[in-house]
Amino acid sequence: MAPAVARGALPGWVSVLAWGLALWCLCGAVPLWSGGHEWKKLIMTQHWPPTVCKEVNSCRDTLDYWTIHGLWPDRAEDCNPSWQFHLYEIKDLLRDMKIYWPDVIHPSSNRSQFWKHEWDKHGTCAAQVDALNSEKKYFGKSLDLYKQLDLNSVLLKFGIKPSINYYQLADFRDALTRIYGVVPKIQCLLPEQGEEVQTLGQIELCFTKEDFHLRNCTEPGEQLSSKQEAQLATGASKREMMVCEDGPIFYPPPAKTQR
Repeated sequence: MAPAVARGALPGWVSVLAWGLALWCLCGAVPLWSGGHEWKKLIMTQHWPPTVCKEVNSCRDTLDYWTIHGLWPDRAEDCNPSWQFHLYEIKDLLRDMKIYWPDVIHPSSNRSQFWKHEWDKHGTCAAQVDALNSEKKYFGKSLDLYKQLDLNSVLLKFGIKPSINYYQLADFRDALTRIYGVVPKIQCLLPEQGEEVQTLGQIELCFTKEDFHLRNCTEPGEQLSSKQEAQLATGASKREMMVCEDGPIFYPPPAKTQR
Protein backbone atom coordinates (compact mmCIF):
# COMPACT_ATOMS: atom_id res chain seq x y z
CA MET A 1 0.00 0.00 0.00
CA ALA A 2 1.32 3.42 -0.91
CA PRO A 3 2.19 5.62 2.07
CA ALA A 4 -0.41 8.24 2.95
CA VAL A 5 0.32 11.82 2.02
CA ALA A 6 0.79 14.07 5.04
CA ARG A 7 -2.09 16.49 5.59
CA GLY A 8 -1.43 19.81 3.82
CA ALA A 9 1.40 18.44 1.62
CA LEU A 10 1.14 18.18 -2.15
CA PRO A 11 1.89 14.94 -4.01
CA GLY A 12 5.23 15.10 -5.83
CA TRP A 13 3.78 15.40 -9.33
CA VAL A 14 1.47 18.22 -8.23
CA SER A 15 4.40 20.09 -6.73
CA VAL A 16 6.41 19.73 -9.92
CA LEU A 17 3.42 20.90 -11.99
CA ALA A 18 2.94 23.92 -9.75
CA TRP A 19 6.58 24.92 -10.09
CA GLY A 20 6.34 24.44 -13.86
CA LEU A 21 3.29 26.67 -14.10
CA ALA A 22 4.94 29.35 -11.98
CA LEU A 23 8.03 29.29 -14.20
CA TRP A 24 5.89 29.44 -17.35
CA CYS A 25 4.03 32.49 -16.02
CA LEU A 26 7.28 34.19 -15.08
CA CYS A 27 8.81 33.54 -18.48
CA GLY A 28 5.70 34.85 -20.18
CA ALA A 29 6.40 38.21 -18.61
CA VAL A 30 9.97 38.52 -19.88
CA PRO A 31 11.55 37.89 -23.26
CA LEU A 32 12.91 34.46 -24.13
CA TRP A 33 15.60 33.73 -26.69
CA SER A 34 17.03 30.52 -28.03
CA GLY A 35 20.57 30.01 -29.23
CA GLY A 36 19.33 30.68 -32.76
CA HIS A 37 18.72 34.32 -31.85
CA GLU A 38 22.26 35.20 -30.77
CA TRP A 39 23.79 38.19 -32.52
CA LYS A 40 27.08 40.12 -32.50
CA LYS A 41 26.56 43.66 -33.75
CA LEU A 42 23.94 46.34 -34.36
CA ILE A 43 23.32 47.80 -37.80
CA MET A 44 22.05 51.38 -37.95
CA THR A 45 20.37 51.50 -41.33
CA GLN A 46 19.41 54.79 -42.96
CA HIS A 47 17.69 55.09 -46.31
CA TRP A 48 17.24 57.82 -48.89
CA PRO A 49 13.49 58.47 -49.35
CA PRO A 50 13.60 59.34 -53.09
CA THR A 51 15.20 55.96 -53.80
CA VAL A 52 12.79 54.15 -51.47
CA CYS A 53 9.95 55.68 -53.47
CA LYS A 54 11.61 54.54 -56.69
CA GLU A 55 12.08 51.03 -55.30
CA VAL A 56 8.40 50.55 -54.51
CA ASN A 57 7.12 52.87 -57.24
CA SER A 58 4.74 54.44 -54.74
CA CYS A 59 5.14 56.87 -51.87
CA ARG A 60 3.20 59.07 -49.50
CA ASP A 61 5.69 61.85 -50.03
CA THR A 62 9.38 62.50 -50.63
CA LEU A 63 11.77 63.87 -48.06
CA ASP A 64 15.09 65.59 -48.71
CA TYR A 65 17.08 64.07 -45.84
CA TRP A 66 18.25 60.60 -44.79
CA THR A 67 15.83 58.85 -42.43
CA ILE A 68 16.02 55.80 -40.20
CA HIS A 69 15.12 52.44 -41.67
CA GLY A 70 15.96 50.57 -38.48
CA LEU A 71 18.42 49.44 -35.84
CA TRP A 72 19.04 45.79 -36.62
CA PRO A 73 20.86 43.07 -34.71
CA ASP A 74 22.71 40.95 -37.25
CA ARG A 75 21.66 37.32 -37.66
CA ALA A 76 18.51 37.59 -35.54
CA GLU A 77 14.90 38.36 -36.39
CA ASP A 78 11.45 37.95 -34.78
CA CYS A 79 12.86 36.85 -31.43
CA ASN A 80 9.73 37.14 -29.29
CA PRO A 81 6.35 37.23 -31.10
CA SER A 82 4.53 37.50 -27.77
CA TRP A 83 6.14 40.87 -26.98
CA GLN A 84 3.57 43.18 -28.50
CA PHE A 85 4.21 46.73 -29.72
CA HIS A 86 2.31 49.48 -27.88
CA LEU A 87 2.44 53.01 -29.27
CA TYR A 88 1.79 54.63 -25.89
CA GLU A 89 5.16 53.34 -24.63
CA ILE A 90 6.98 55.72 -26.97
CA LYS A 91 4.61 58.68 -26.69
CA ASP A 92 7.45 60.88 -25.43
CA LEU A 93 9.44 60.11 -28.59
CA LEU A 94 6.70 60.65 -31.17
CA ARG A 95 7.79 64.11 -32.28
CA ASP A 96 11.27 62.89 -33.23
CA MET A 97 9.96 59.56 -34.54
CA LYS A 98 7.70 61.30 -37.05
CA ILE A 99 10.59 63.48 -38.27
CA TYR A 100 13.53 61.06 -38.30
CA TRP A 101 11.83 57.65 -38.59
CA PRO A 102 8.86 58.24 -40.91
CA ASP A 103 7.09 55.67 -43.00
CA VAL A 104 7.43 57.25 -46.43
CA ILE A 105 5.60 54.39 -48.15
CA HIS A 106 2.37 53.81 -46.24
CA PRO A 107 0.10 56.74 -45.41
CA SER A 108 -1.39 56.79 -41.92
CA SER A 109 -2.00 59.37 -39.24
CA ASN A 110 0.81 58.25 -36.95
CA ARG A 111 2.74 55.82 -39.22
CA SER A 112 2.98 53.37 -36.34
CA GLN A 113 2.72 50.24 -38.51
CA PHE A 114 6.29 50.77 -39.69
CA TRP A 115 7.50 51.12 -36.10
CA LYS A 116 5.53 48.03 -35.07
CA HIS A 117 7.20 46.07 -37.86
CA GLU A 118 10.67 47.21 -36.77
CA TRP A 119 9.96 46.35 -33.13
CA ASP A 120 8.52 42.92 -33.93
CA LYS A 121 11.32 41.96 -36.32
CA HIS A 122 14.36 43.68 -34.78
CA GLY A 123 13.55 45.35 -31.47
CA THR A 124 12.59 42.13 -29.71
CA CYS A 125 16.04 40.78 -30.59
CA ALA A 126 17.95 43.94 -29.68
CA ALA A 127 16.31 43.70 -26.25
CA GLN A 128 18.93 41.11 -25.25
CA VAL A 129 20.99 44.19 -24.34
CA ASP A 130 19.90 45.98 -21.17
CA ALA A 131 20.20 49.40 -22.83
CA LEU A 132 17.60 48.30 -25.42
CA ASN A 133 15.30 46.09 -23.37
CA SER A 134 12.11 48.09 -23.76
CA GLU A 135 10.33 49.88 -26.58
CA LYS A 136 11.28 53.28 -25.21
CA LYS A 137 14.93 52.29 -24.82
CA TYR A 138 15.12 50.67 -28.26
CA PHE A 139 13.54 53.53 -30.20
CA GLY A 140 15.16 56.18 -28.01
CA LYS A 141 18.65 54.73 -28.50
CA SER A 142 18.04 54.42 -32.23
CA LEU A 143 17.20 58.12 -32.39
CA ASP A 144 20.31 58.94 -30.34
CA LEU A 145 22.57 56.97 -32.70
CA TYR A 146 20.96 58.58 -35.74
CA LYS A 147 21.64 62.05 -34.34
CA GLN A 148 25.15 61.05 -33.28
CA LEU A 149 26.01 59.90 -36.80
CA ASP A 150 24.46 63.00 -38.38
CA LEU A 151 24.79 61.46 -41.83
CA ASN A 152 23.08 64.32 -43.63
CA SER A 153 25.62 66.87 -42.38
CA VAL A 154 28.58 64.58 -42.96
CA LEU A 155 27.79 64.18 -46.64
CA LEU A 156 27.21 67.91 -47.08
CA LYS A 157 30.54 68.61 -45.38
CA PHE A 158 32.24 66.82 -48.28
CA GLY A 159 30.09 68.56 -50.87
CA ILE A 160 28.07 65.42 -51.52
CA LYS A 161 24.45 66.36 -52.10
CA PRO A 162 21.64 65.07 -54.31
CA SER A 163 22.35 65.89 -57.94
CA ILE A 164 21.40 64.98 -61.49
CA ASN A 165 25.14 64.48 -62.06
CA TYR A 166 26.77 61.21 -61.05
CA TYR A 167 29.21 60.53 -58.22
CA GLN A 168 31.61 57.65 -57.79
CA LEU A 169 30.90 55.08 -55.10
CA ALA A 170 34.36 55.85 -53.70
CA ASP A 171 33.23 59.44 -53.02
CA PHE A 172 30.74 58.15 -50.46
CA ARG A 173 32.88 55.35 -49.05
CA ASP A 174 35.96 57.54 -48.57
CA ALA A 175 34.03 60.41 -46.96
CA LEU A 176 32.20 58.16 -44.52
CA THR A 177 35.30 56.14 -43.64
CA ARG A 178 37.26 59.34 -43.01
CA ILE A 179 34.65 60.73 -40.59
CA TYR A 180 33.53 57.57 -38.81
CA GLY A 181 36.77 55.58 -38.93
CA VAL A 182 34.97 52.42 -40.06
CA VAL A 183 33.91 50.95 -43.38
CA PRO A 184 30.18 51.41 -44.08
CA LYS A 185 27.96 49.20 -46.19
CA ILE A 186 26.43 51.17 -49.07
CA GLN A 187 23.46 49.78 -50.98
CA CYS A 188 21.91 50.69 -54.33
CA LEU A 189 19.15 49.84 -56.72
CA LEU A 190 20.58 48.22 -59.81
CA PRO A 191 19.92 50.09 -63.06
CA GLU A 192 16.73 49.15 -64.85
CA GLN A 193 16.36 49.03 -68.60
CA GLY A 194 17.09 52.47 -69.98
CA GLU A 195 19.02 53.59 -66.89
CA GLU A 196 22.75 54.20 -67.01
CA VAL A 197 23.88 53.68 -63.43
CA GLN A 198 22.94 52.30 -60.03
CA THR A 199 20.95 54.50 -57.63
CA LEU A 200 22.10 55.15 -54.07
CA GLY A 201 19.49 53.94 -51.59
CA GLN A 202 20.76 52.87 -48.19
CA ILE A 203 23.77 53.26 -45.89
CA GLU A 204 24.54 50.96 -42.98
CA LEU A 205 26.90 51.80 -40.12
CA CYS A 206 27.53 49.23 -37.44
CA PHE A 207 27.99 49.33 -33.67
CA THR A 208 29.33 46.88 -31.10
CA LYS A 209 26.70 45.01 -29.15
CA GLU A 210 27.54 45.98 -25.59
CA ASP A 211 28.97 49.50 -25.69
CA PHE A 212 27.70 51.01 -28.97
CA HIS A 213 31.11 51.78 -30.43
CA LEU A 214 31.37 52.09 -34.20
CA ARG A 215 32.85 49.04 -35.92
CA ASN A 216 33.20 47.75 -39.47
CA CYS A 217 30.01 46.19 -40.76
CA THR A 218 31.96 43.32 -42.30
CA GLU A 219 35.18 41.92 -40.91
CA PRO A 220 37.76 40.05 -43.04
CA GLY A 221 36.68 36.44 -43.38
CA GLU A 222 33.20 37.07 -41.99
CA GLN A 223 30.69 34.75 -43.62
CA LEU A 224 27.18 35.61 -44.75
CA SER A 225 24.32 33.64 -43.26
CA SER A 226 22.53 31.18 -45.54
CA LYS A 227 19.55 33.55 -45.62
CA GLN A 228 21.76 36.47 -46.73
CA GLU A 229 23.39 34.31 -49.41
CA ALA A 230 19.96 33.33 -50.73
CA GLN A 231 18.92 36.98 -50.85
CA LEU A 232 22.04 37.92 -52.80
CA ALA A 233 21.50 35.03 -55.19
CA THR A 234 17.98 36.17 -56.05
CA GLY A 235 18.37 39.90 -55.52
CA ALA A 236 19.53 40.76 -59.02
CA SER A 237 16.18 39.66 -60.42
CA LYS A 238 14.15 41.81 -58.01
CA ARG A 239 13.73 45.55 -57.50
CA GLU A 240 15.51 45.75 -54.16
CA MET A 241 18.65 47.14 -52.57
CA MET A 242 21.98 45.44 -53.25
CA VAL A 243 25.52 46.26 -52.16
CA CYS A 244 26.67 48.95 -54.59
CA GLU A 245 29.26 48.09 -57.23
CA ASP A 246 32.37 50.23 -57.67
CA GLY A 247 31.78 52.89 -60.28
CA PRO A 248 29.32 55.70 -60.98
CA ILE A 249 26.34 56.19 -58.70
CA PHE A 250 23.20 58.34 -58.86
CA TYR A 251 22.19 60.25 -55.73
CA PRO A 252 18.72 61.42 -56.82
CA PRO A 253 17.20 64.72 -55.70
CA PRO A 254 13.65 64.53 -54.36
CA ALA A 255 11.18 64.71 -57.22
CA LYS A 256 9.70 67.96 -55.94
CA THR A 257 13.10 69.67 -55.91
CA GLN A 258 14.77 68.21 -59.00
CA ARG A 259 16.41 70.83 -61.16
